[in-house]
Amino acid sequence: MSMIEENLKEVEKRIQKACERSGRDRSEVTLIAVSKTKPVSDVREAMRCGITVFGENKVQEIKDKTEEITEKLDWHMIGHLQTNKVKYLPGRVCMIHSVDNIKLAEEIEKQAAKHELVMDILCEVNVAEEDSKFGLKVENVPDFIRDIKDFEHINVRGLMTIAPYTDDPESNRKYFATLRKLMNDINDTGILKNRMDVLSMGMTGDYEVAIEEGATFIRVGTGIFGERNYNI
Repeated sequence: MSMIEENLKEVEKRIQKACERSGRDRSEVTLIAVSKTKPVSDVREAMRCGITVFGENKVQEIKDKTEEITEKLDWHMIGHLQTNKVKYLPGRVCMIHSVDNIKLAEEIEKQAAKHELVMDILCEVNVAEEDSKFGLKVENVPDFIRDIKDFEHINVRGLMTIAPYTDDPESNRKYFATLRKLMNDINDTGILKNRMDVLSMGMTGDYEVAIEEGATFIRVGTGIFGERNYNI
C-alpha cells in the first residue's frame, strides 16, 4: 500500500468519526485533496484511490495539471487569485474559493461571460483577522454579497476561511462556528435568490473540528500527500 493510500484511509476514518460525533451524514462532507506543489504522479495515485476532487493554490499548476490529466475531475482554485490570472480558470475549475474583492468578482463575471458559463464562487472571509491572510472581514461580507448578487455569471455558493495555524485544533472551533453562523444569518436575510450551501473550512490540522462545526468542504494536503518541498 502506498503512503498516499494509507494516508487517505486514515483521513477517511477521521472524517467518518467526526461526522458520527456531530450527527452528520458522511455524504455532507467533500474531501478536497490539495495537490499544490505535488507531481502529477501523486495526483494519479490519489485518483487510483478514488479521489476525484482536487484543490490548487496557483493558476499555473491548475493549467499544467489539467493539460496533462484529461480525465474528468473537479478542480478547485483555493489560493489567492490575481485578476490577470482569472482568464485561465473558466472551463478548468468548478469553483473558486478565494473571492474577496469587487474587482476580482467583476473579472470572474467578465471571463465567465466570455465562456458562456456560470462560475460557482465562495467568498473568502478572514474570520480571525490575521494580517498575513486575505479575505473579507466578517462584518463586510453581507454588503459584498449585495454588491455581486446580480452578476449573471457568478453563483455565490457559500463562504471559505483559512483558520490560524495551530497545534491545538480546538482553538479554531470559534472561527468555524462564526463562519457557519455568518452563512446562516445571510441566508436568513434572503439577499440571494438561492441559499448558500457551502462552507469550505478545515485543513490537515483541524478538519475534524471543522466538520463538527458544519464544514461541507475540507481542504487536506499534507495529511494526504505528505510534507511539501517548496524548494523544487
